[in-house]
Amino acid sequence: MTLRARIFLSMLAIILLSSILMASITVYHFKRENEQYHIERLQRKEDAIHTSIDYFLQQDLSAQRTDSITPLFDNKICEVADVNNLDINIFNLEGDLLISSNPNLFDNGVLHDALNPVVLSRLRDGESRVVMKRDLDTTNFLSTYEYINSSPGEPLAVINVPYFQTDSFHKRELREFLESLAQIYVLLLIGAGLLAYFLSNYITSSLTAVRARIKDIRIGEKNDPLEWDQDDEIGALVQEYNCMLAELSRSAELLAKSEREGAWKKMARQVAHEIKNPLTPMKLTVQQLERRLDPNDPEFQDKLKNFTRTLIEQIDTLSSIASSFSAFAQMPAQNHGSVELNAALQSCTDLFTHQTVRFKTENPEDVIITADKEYFIRVMNNLLTNASQSIPEGREPNISVRLSRTATEAVIEVEDNGCGISDDQLEKIFEPNFTTKSSGTGLGLAMVRNIVGNFKGTIAVQSEVGRGSVFTLRFALAGGS
Repeated sequence: MTLRARIFLSMLAIILLSSILMASITVYHFKRENEQYHIERLQRKEDAIHTSIDYFLQQDLSAQRTDSITPLFDNKICEVADVNNLDINIFNLEGDLLISSNPNLFDNGVLHDALNPVVLSRLRDGESRVVMKRDLDTTNFLSTYEYINSSPGEPLAVINVPYFQTDSFHKRELREFLESLAQIYVLLLIGAGLLAYFLSNYITSSLTAVRARIKDIRIGEKNDPLEWDQDDEIGALVQEYNCMLAELSRSAELLAKSEREGAWKKMARQVAHEIKNPLTPMKLTVQQLERRLDPNDPEFQDKLKNFTRTLIEQIDTLSSIASSFSAFAQMPAQNHGSVELNAALQSCTDLFTHQTVRFKTENPEDVIITADKEYFIRVMNNLLTNASQSIPEGREPNISVRLSRTATEAVIEVEDNGCGISDDQLEKIFEPNFTTKSSGTGLGLAMVRNIVGNFKGTIAVQSEVGRGSVFTLRFALAGGS
């Protein structure tokens, strides 16, 4: 979600939450006000009723006994109830009904003609006013109980005032208020939405400009600092960006210098490694030529030509490496062409006859791939050299090169009976500068993998410590044949 959307939704959420909170507070406030209103109204009505009753008792001094209550208030109780718009019931001190202004309350089961013993007990314990609450179907029902006292203060009877708490007026008032409040908040919501939209646009447009400039940063190139004419949070961000840009420029210069130095060192190690690989078989070939070739041998000319051809191929490889180093220290560009694997592999293995390197093929006809022959010879020389160097002292070398083919691929396997490679080292042997030898640069197998990859081929290795390794190379057949 974008920053603009988050700002917009946050402001709308604030308005919605505030409207819900305001509505909740309003409902709670109206409910409290309504309850307080009914309590105060009932209290006023009760005070008026007691004033009327006290007046009647003072007018008739003979009505100072319980048995005089009924004759005195039999007619007047209805007048008092009508004046105060309330129902009035009078009970004797034992809780029996004496007079009621509305007998239907007892007929309908709203009240009982005998007082609840709990009410009588609480009045006798000294409570001046007992309030009982009950929820009916549509209204809340309150019923209050108090003593009617004589002039000396002695209880004569118990007066009951039932009160039906109707909330229709307050509910209608609450509904009208909430409707007005909702209209106001709808307008506020629309206004807040517009404000959030323009505010988010203002904030994000500044950040978008900063983002566009940051996106244009290029390592190693000149990057102009940002300019911001306001002293605000974005200005602080721009200032930090400019400081970072200056630091980045300095770091880029140091990194470029370090990379150039590292590249030259790596190139020097790689060239030295590549030159070293052909020198060993060349030296051995010359020694063999000196030791084995006899001018009187009838095959002298053929053997001389084979040795000469092999030496020339290796010398050409050395010459190519030397030329590439002098030409800006880059490996020579590959010239892909058709490579006959039978002849190329036979030529490579002939150089390692002293190490008992055998070449086997399941295909008497030529297996042809598309590759650079010089690079291919360098790959094989590297693998065979590594194989010969992996054989521990005292063990008879047994190195084989096998060539086979599938419908679409040529498969070359280089197997040795050397010391093998552990599982933790298998994952690293193709990494530059990794080597298991006491000497060497560790570039050979990294170079092999790169060259094989350039041929659109693959290389894999299986190894068992103490028994040897098998390197498997796969190349697509030339022309798909």
